[in-house]
Amino acid sequence: MLIIASANGAVGIDAAMRVLKNGGSAIDAVEAGIRLVEANPAERSVGYNGYPNILGQLELDASIMDGKTLNSGAVAIMRGFPYAISVARQVMDRKLPHVMLAGEGAERFAREIDAEQWASMLSEEVKAIWRERLIENSALLDIDDLDDDTALLDAVVLATDPERVAGTVNFIVIDGNGDICSGVSTSGWAWKYPGRVGDSPIIGAGNYADNRHGACACTGMGEMAIRACTAYGLVSYLRAGLPIGAAGHKAMRDLRDLDGDFIGGMNLIALDREGNHVGMTTRAGSTYIYQHAEMDAHREKEREFVEIPARWAGEERLRDDGSYC
Repeated sequence: MLIIASANGAVGIDAAMRVLKNGGSAIDAVEAGIRLVEANPAERSVGYNGYPNILGQLELDASIMDGKTLNSGAVAIMRGFPYAISVARQVMDRKLPHVMLAGEGAERFAREIDAEQWASMLSEEVKAIWRERLIENSALLDIDDLDDDTALLDAVVLATDPERVAGTVNFIVIDGNGDICSGVSTSGWAWKYPGRVGDSPIIGAGNYADNRHGACACTGMGEMAIRACTAYGLVSYLRAGLPIGAAGHKAMRDLRDLDGDFIGGMNLIALDREGNHVGMTTRAGSTYIYQHAEMDAHREKEREFVEIPARWAGEERLRDDGSYC
């Protein structure tokens, strides 16, 4: 039995391992681990206290995939329901003829299955950060007079924060039967355009699991993983016979070949069916965590660094130290 997760999964990995040791499935463990991240008040990229879109609305995405059957469930741009991973699992388990539900449809489904709903999902601290960001960086918006007719196109480019683009929780689990499950949950980009969907709920982009080969989950600039089909791409390299490290490097190099005005950072975690695992990143020093059933606690491991030159429309905002204004 094995769990690997993004570093912010530390608050949930013990619960996930308890599920496995008590005979639970990889699917059960993924859901249990991610729910605790979604409920973590200190987490800004996942769950109820994540950064909102440019209008100050919190929109959540999540997906889960069963490597045994390749069944999957996902929700996108869902508001008002903090445990997006549990709703995504129900999309999969309720045997709907669908993989993904979005927006009002996802919320309707969540109500129908009696998913936990919260009237308020943003702290005053996060609201203050949102307000300050828009005041400082988007003179095109009057944040006290936002409505359905407010023009957002130019404002999103100015307000979107490249340093807060990345942010997701990833869990990949192998259970006692050798079955694999992967799960991803996120609140998405800070200050994104309303309705934006990243890679997290898209099977093959930010999440993919297959018992026959392995699994991969991503966090970073989701648009890149969507364009390169990163999670599926890495698993397909495993299918072709590459070892886990080589498969990860090829998937990252595929991202490096992308063109366009907006290229940011990317992180991934992956494992093969034997449990060999790897983490890769475009940001040196980034880590991930892992735990075998024989271990008393999880361990942290540095991801392998793979350079992907970043570019962002409006690079005049870069400071001399490389950070963004």
